[in-house]
Amino acid sequence: MQNYSKIAQGAVLSFLLICLNIFVQAQETKPLINSTLSGVVRDSLTKEPLPGALVQIQGVTHNASTDENGKFSFVTGQKFPYTLIVSYIGYDKKTVVANDAQIEILLKPGFNQLNDVVVVGYTTQQRRNLIGSVSKVDPAESKDIPAGGFDAQLQGKVAGVQISSSTGVPGEAVNVRLRGATSINASNDPLYVVDGVFLNTNSLQTVNTGGKATSPIADINPSDIESIEVLKDAEATALYGSRGANGVILITTKRGNFNQKPKIDVNLSQGFAKAVKLWELTTGPEHAELVNEYNRNIGRPEPFRPVSEVIDGVPGRGTPEEQETYDRLGEAFRTASLTNVDIALRGGSASTRYYLGGGYNKQESILKPISFDRASFKINLDQRINDRIQVGTSNTLGRTGRNQARAGDGPQGGLLQAALHTPTYLSPYNEDGVLVGRAGFDNLTLLLENYDVSSTSLRYIGNLYADINILPDLKFRTTFSIDYNNYNESEYWNNLLIAGSPDGLATSAIGQATTWINEQTLTYRKRFNEQHSFGVLVGNTLQGTTLERTSAQGRGFASNDFKLISSAATSTSSQAWEKSNLASFFGRVDYAFADKYLIDFSIRADGSSRFGSADPWGYFPAVGAAWRVKQESFLKDVAFIDDLKLRASYGSTGNQNGIGDFAARRLWSGIGSSYQGVPGIAPQQLPNQQLRWERTDQLNIGFDVSLFKQVLDISLNVYDKYTKDGLLPVTLAATTGYDSYTSNAAEISNKGFELAINSYNIRKQDFTWQTSFNISRNVNKIEKLDKPLNYGSRDLILFQEGSPLYSFWVYNQLYVDPQTGDAVYEDVNNDGRITTADRKIMGSIWPDFFGGLTNTLTYKGFDASAFLVFSYGNEIYNHNRFFGEGGGARDAARVIFASNLARWQQPGDITDVPRSDGVNVNNYRDGGSRWLEDGSYLRLRSLTIGYTLPKQVSDKLHLEKLRFYLQGNNLFTWTDYTGLDPEAAASSSQNEQGIDLGTPPQPRSFQLGINLTL
Repeated sequence: MQNYSKIAQGAVLSFLLICLNIFVQAQETKPLINSTLSGVVRDSLTKEPLPGALVQIQGVTHNASTDENGKFSFVTGQKFPYTLIVSYIGYDKKTVVANDAQIEILLKPGFNQLNDVVVVGYTTQQRRNLIGSVSKVDPAESKDIPAGGFDAQLQGKVAGVQISSSTGVPGEAVNVRLRGATSINASNDPLYVVDGVFLNTNSLQTVNTGGKATSPIADINPSDIESIEVLKDAEATALYGSRGANGVILITTKRGNFNQKPKIDVNLSQGFAKAVKLWELTTGPEHAELVNEYNRNIGRPEPFRPVSEVIDGVPGRGTPEEQETYDRLGEAFRTASLTNVDIALRGGSASTRYYLGGGYNKQESILKPISFDRASFKINLDQRINDRIQVGTSNTLGRTGRNQARAGDGPQGGLLQAALHTPTYLSPYNEDGVLVGRAGFDNLTLLLENYDVSSTSLRYIGNLYADINILPDLKFRTTFSIDYNNYNESEYWNNLLIAGSPDGLATSAIGQATTWINEQTLTYRKRFNEQHSFGVLVGNTLQGTTLERTSAQGRGFASNDFKLISSAATSTSSQAWEKSNLASFFGRVDYAFADKYLIDFSIRADGSSRFGSADPWGYFPAVGAAWRVKQESFLKDVAFIDDLKLRASYGSTGNQNGIGDFAARRLWSGIGSSYQGVPGIAPQQLPNQQLRWERTDQLNIGFDVSLFKQVLDISLNVYDKYTKDGLLPVTLAATTGYDSYTSNAAEISNKGFELAINSYNIRKQDFTWQTSFNISRNVNKIEKLDKPLNYGSRDLILFQEGSPLYSFWVYNQLYVDPQTGDAVYEDVNNDGRITTADRKIMGSIWPDFFGGLTNTLTYKGFDASAFLVFSYGNEIYNHNRFFGEGGGARDAARVIFASNLARWQQPGDITDVPRSDGVNVNNYRDGGSRWLEDGSYLRLRSLTIGYTLPKQVSDKLHLEKLRFYLQGNNLFTWTDYTGLDPEAAASSSQNEQGIDLGTPPQPRSFQLGINLTL
């Protein structure tokens, strides 16, 4: 690994020499000019011109793009007739023969995904020739949904991809699982690749926000994205080897077109968001009555009685009827503002194309004072040096600001803890009229007035590339990419708040993550005798990642006006540094016969500095085959089948993300090792030179069919994934002096299916209706695990061999005894006692089915779209109810939910809420199944209505296009879950999903917007 920099320098030098040689040769070659062809490309129905359509001459590398009027022209060495191949996004590709210098080409709007051009590993392919499982997403369908990142906007759009926005806080991490979860300790997130740049998706956040983490994906402006491809099976992800175990999401950003006059696109929207509902709490009198009832049941005096009544020297607090009700939830939540502005300039000449985009997005959270804002700038530039060489660059620069808050678990500084869990009868003021904290939580008013937690992220994602056509069929490409993230965060807790007591606390941290990648590929593709198509791809990747973090903390401030750590009476600091390198070599061979028998084979070798010296390299092969049955003679005359393809693949991918950069090494540390002022070092970590790659093998079988003249497209995939050598910390005995070491100690399986259906129900000149539907199922199982592992609050999440990841481990409440009011729990081991041994697995976070449904209609200038997402069969633990249904047992320490009013009160009552007394508030009910609920839901994710001005009107306004739209998001959610949001999770940790505690819900929002093209 030490020689990577030298290897990179040598590769770049070699590339420059190749460029120079080919450039000189190209200058010596004189093009032949014997004919000119020009024409126009139009919509076959509306006759509107199609700007940006790609026109290619078959067998010639030269091509052209249509201008804003749909026109194009060629000056080439070819003689008539020409065979032209014309393609445009959203339209069927067309092949036409040009016999004259002028031609009009009409393209038919199409919904046939088999004709789509999709981006796959280091190349593009028509969907009809794909062997792997790849889904393409048009980001225009969801980019206006108010979310911090495009990952949240993909929810319900792709079969097999389960996405949960676990909080209503914009810009926080989103849980994305592609065909299940393959790892316990390593990352389960997919690999994101933006214009060839591998993104670092690890959050740099260090401040405590109650288990929540920020999302690095939110640094990217969704409006700059042209297309998204999701690679799912081993054949599709094989060339990404060590990154492909959790799937790959390829993002292609927008670029200009050659021969296009400058165009300006403007997108503006303004809206608001509000909580659909909030928790129903007892009033002050109801709370007091429940506290009295609890004390009566255990034989204690009732605390809420006339003040004049003194028992054992303790006066009453006033009768229940005298208690007031204080609305803290109303104080904490607000109607939030949503603002978005995007402006882009695009165009190009015959040899240059460009795209410049700028955007600003600001979203307030419905929970005060949280907010998210992002300013972004994008520049993509491509330059044709000659017919053989093209160079270019992609650059994204973003500044993301967050006013953060502890919206998850934790009493100190927890906004929802202060708002939700402080009893409603407690006044925010003491007897002297001073704002004070209550119930062990901060005073909400003080918290909101003095909250000071913020972060700023500066992100640069960019690359440089050069494409060289060495021969007509041989292409060389080299790229250098970088992903740089500077994350600056600070917090100050003054002496009026619990965390800052008694004299203030300040924290500041700066983190920097830098990833560089140098990549070379050589591609050869040849077609022989119109029957044989052959392709070879070879390449290598060099990658280095560095993480640096410096933080400081200060205590003791003379005044709350002095917040810098330099003003603190005492201060401490820490510093961390990590580095890893990766070298990769990969290759792929594919062959097609008669466009109906397709096969490919690929392999990737990855060497990582994270693993032990015994086995640092991982080898990841894959093979796939497809049969285009429609091309066979026995189906060619079957008119209603447009295309039918069967495919299968098998291969291996790896995983190393999520483990420490020095996981296999022996480590020593100087932290906390000084003695009486003398510095020292101490052992920190045992080595494991046998540590190796986590590996996932996957079998995929599927088919794609297009029916009834491209009206109906169906894609089905069935898969079986098996992960072995799972990366996991193994616990050591305390006598060793170490807590654990990283080892390969788990095996996990994922099996399931994905079904995607796209139909063009009506396609007429003035009216269209199209539908997209997908449904998926994944069955997850831990196949091998030596010792059960617990995660989450009160050990609610259990990992155990034979059960799914993220299973709930609870006491099974059978019923409430109608005669006694006591909760009756299942005695699993039949020993006559309820102990920890009686906890058992009851469900998991995995749904039986999940997916999405989109209906889009157009009528003349009007358009409407309704998008629904659903999940069925998953469980969620309502930890808010656990705290809020304690009867009066917690007195002034916790709020009481209104649902607790349905408790057992007298013999004969039928309810699942037990009598509030000493028997029913003991520890074993902390994990009771009463709060484990069905998390199934159907949600109207978005509803959009738009109107585009007629062309004759926009022409008079000197506009190319003007569209107005109104969009509503999260308008309705149908669910039996009693919490606020069936997707809620208190923690961003991958091993603590499905526990709802102190989490603001996803809001309902409305936006009015304008799309304008000049």
